[in-house]
Order: sequence, then structure tokens, then C-alpha cells
Amino acid sequence: MGFLTLVLDKWRVGLGAIFVLSSLAILVVGKRQRAAVLDRLQFHRRRASGASTPPRSFSPDKTPTDSKASSSISSIPDYINAFPPSRRSVLAELAKTASPENAKVLLAEGPDLEILVKDALPTTRAYDLQNASPKYTPTGFSTAEIKAMGDFPAYDVLSGVPLPLPYENFDPTKAVPRPYRPFRWAYHQTMSLTKLEPDWWLEVDNQYASRIKERQGLFRKYGSKVLDFLPGSELVCKELMEMCLQFYCARYPACFSLSSDKSTFHNKLLQTDTDIKSMHPLHVLLNNVPEDFGIVLRNEKDGMYYFRAGVICSSLGWNVGTKIGMGLQEIHKPIPDYKEKMSFSMDRYFSKMPTSAPIQRGSWGIEAGAPLFMPPGDPHEKLREIQRSDLTIEECNLRVDWQTLRRLPLSGGVVFNFTALFTPVQEFRDEPYIPALLLKILKEGKKNLMDYKGTWHVEHICIPELEEYAREQVAKGLVQPENAEEETWNVTTLEENPFFPGWQEKWNRQQGC
Repeated sequence: MGFLTLVLDKWRVGLGAIFVLSSLAILVVGKRQRAAVLDRLQFHRRRASGASTPPRSFSPDKTPTDSKASSSISSIPDYINAFPPSRRSVLAELAKTASPENAKVLLAEGPDLEILVKDALPTTRAYDLQNASPKYTPTGFSTAEIKAMGDFPAYDVLSGVPLPLPYENFDPTKAVPRPYRPFRWAYHQTMSLTKLEPDWWLEVDNQYASRIKERQGLFRKYGSKVLDFLPGSELVCKELMEMCLQFYCARYPACFSLSSDKSTFHNKLLQTDTDIKSMHPLHVLLNNVPEDFGIVLRNEKDGMYYFRAGVICSSLGWNVGTKIGMGLQEIHKPIPDYKEKMSFSMDRYFSKMPTSAPIQRGSWGIEAGAPLFMPPGDPHEKLREIQRSDLTIEECNLRVDWQTLRRLPLSGGVVFNFTALFTPVQEFRDEPYIPALLLKILKEGKKNLMDYKGTWHVEHICIPELEEYAREQVAKGLVQPENAEEETWNVTTLEENPFFPGWQEKWNRQQGC
């Protein structure tokens, strides 16, 4: 399993189709294209020279001598000059509440494309945000501007994604995750991506405290295999931590708060106070947010994205230590057809993903037990190679990794986050259409995809049980067959996906509402 087996089992086998449809024209350095880039980024640019400059050559010692060669070169994406959309236009709004000195910094003229390339904030070595000479992030913000904004700036304004509404009547002792059932038929290479629901970026439930404790234990045992960060990730880690804590305080105000000077995070659920500046931001997250985060950054030298930091306690068959430092293509090497069908589209998508359009999706598997973290060589891996004769349906669980993907506004880093949720397969018994839909996938899903998903070790128990559930649902009228001779319905992705008909009623009942 690869890093985006975290997310690309996960954000996997459909990126090609989805991202090709959503991709824009390839960015090159010709005059017309450069102007379009600058306009899209909302950067001021220098007055054009009367002399024309030839396009950048991808091989310095080779110059195209005919139109065919020129056309071939122009079809190659120039990621060095490709930057995501900027949100610099909101600096004027932030300046209204800043001190006069900081407001002056925030209202200064922005960089042009050449400055973005020449004075890029490094992502492969450490830097001092407070004292270093001004550098610029991929989204066009300078280190001076970031410093002027201070700690915990208005990330809703900066990102274009609103803060969540307060969760009314939230009871941390009864709350359970929403019942995600991200099953699709036909099961093929599509991502089923949807726009992120801002209120549900991070969920808190009645397992919150036990999950934090479990994750802390994994870190004590495995160290850098579950949490690590490379030089150059300082800003993005701080930004992510602040966005998460800001979200918690807005969504669960009775449970979380920040001190007036924004230096201490008060966690009433754990009865802890965290001195934010006394530890690395990822450790703040480890101790307070039971989500996994993988952070990729744009390398200033080639414009490609690399895994530079993460806290991931829910990986199966891989870990942070085996993937950190890798580029997207190397990370996704285990994914079927990734290089041939998805790599080009993935790189283009990352080059221009906006901060204002985070997305979400779910990935799933069926497990014996509830394995959360399974590094290479873990004994639990062997269970996937056999069909235990003594396995019972009570041991079989749906594992859903509910995932989001978003770009952070200041650093320009792209963050995957996901949480692993386990649900007994027996829960499907009263969930309309779910047994038949899952059966269809298990029996008829494309072989290489199902082999990759790894459900074979539980199918001998789950399939007969699901068949019984499906028959019961028809008999009880929970599912309407297509005609009197049919035993089930015409299986397809549900309109309620990733949920099922009546899910809210069941979810509320489970919480005592």
C-alpha cells in the first residue's frame, strides 16, 4: 500500500478521469500564457519589454529547429512556472483590523511571476520566518506578510472556506460518526469526489479520548514511522495546526478554546492545556486531533509535489517512514495503472488546485477485526492471505477512511487528512440496499481492483451473510425489487451516497436523539 493508499486506495483509481475533465490548459512560458497566469494569480507584473523572450527550453543545449520539435516541447507542462490561484485579494480586508505597521505590509504590491520563481520559499531546507530575507510561497504570500498576519489569522477569509457553524446540542459522550457507506456500482475507476462540507472537516465523537490515547501509544512505540517532518515544512505544519484548532474552537465551543493571547489550547474533553509554542505543531495535533494528516509541498526547483510531513497512525502495509520525501509518482507506484493513466493528470491537478475548493470522498475495505495501524511485516498482514475457518461475522468490520483534500492558503501546501472508522458488517442488516450493493461489488468487481482492496480473506463469511440480509430486506419491504420475479433491485450507486435511505434517523437513534 502506498502513501495515497492512505488516500489513493483512497484518492486512487479515478484521478485520471476526474482530473482530466477538471484540468485547464497546460501552462507554458510564452508571453500570452504568462499573462494569463499572472491575471489568474492576481499578481502585479512589470511593464512588458519591447523585446520578446523565447520560451524556456527544457534542454538548455538543445533548441528546436522546426515546428514539429517546437510543438513537442510546448506540449510538456512547465511546472516551474505553474502556480495555484492566489488569495492575495483578501489582504485588503485583513489589513482593516491590523495595526498601521502591519497594514502597510499587507497592502504592499504583490510579486510578479519572475519573483515567485526566483525568491521562492524553500521547501527542502529550514528557514527562519521571522528573520530571513523575504521569500514567497506558491500562493504568492511573502514571509513578511505572513509575519504581519500573526498567529491564527482568519483562515476562513484567507482560504475562502467558511468556518463551521457551532454544533448545537453536541454531546461528546453519545456522539457517533456519521454512517459512511461509500459503495458504488458500477465499481470502476472514478473517484466519486464531492465538495467538502465545511461543518464536517473534522469530526469528534464518543471515541475521541480513547483514539487520542491509542495514537499517542503508537507514536511512543513507532516514533518517526507515524510522525515525521522534513526541513522546509515549518510553515505548513504551523498553518495546518492553527487551522485545525481554529476549526475545533468554532465547531465545538463548549469543548475547546484558545487563551486570549492564542498561546494555549484548552481541551475540556481531555482536561489538558497545551502550550502551543512549546512543541512541534504535529505533536499538538497528535495530542488533540485524532485525524491523520499527510502534507505535500511544491518543490521550488521543479514545481512538483513531495511528501514532506505527516502524522499518520492509520496506515495499512506502509508508514510515514517508508514514504516521506517521495514525489507523487513514487508514492503512488503500487496503485494499479497510476503511471500510465493518472500521473500526468494528478500532477496538473496539484499544480492548480485552489484553496477555496476542498474535496472529500470515502475509501473502504472489509477487515477481520479492526486493524488501525499495520506496518510492513505486521502479523495481521498474514490474515489477509487466508480464509480462516473459525472466522465469524461478529469479527468482520467495514473500515471506511473518510478523506478530505485541501490546499492551505498561506503555504500553498496540499493536505490529505482522513480518519479510519470501523462498523460491524452486521449493521448493514437494517440499512436499505446496502447488503445487495456490497454483494454486487464483492462478486462482480473488477479483479485487479478487488485484489488491491484485499477483501478475499473475509468474503467466505461476509457473502453468505449479506445474501441473507438482502433477502430479508426484500421480504420486509425495505427494498423494492424491479418486478415480482426479481429477488432484488437493479443495483446501482444510491442517490444518498455515501449514506443510505433513512441514515439520519438511524444515526440520531444511535445517539439517543
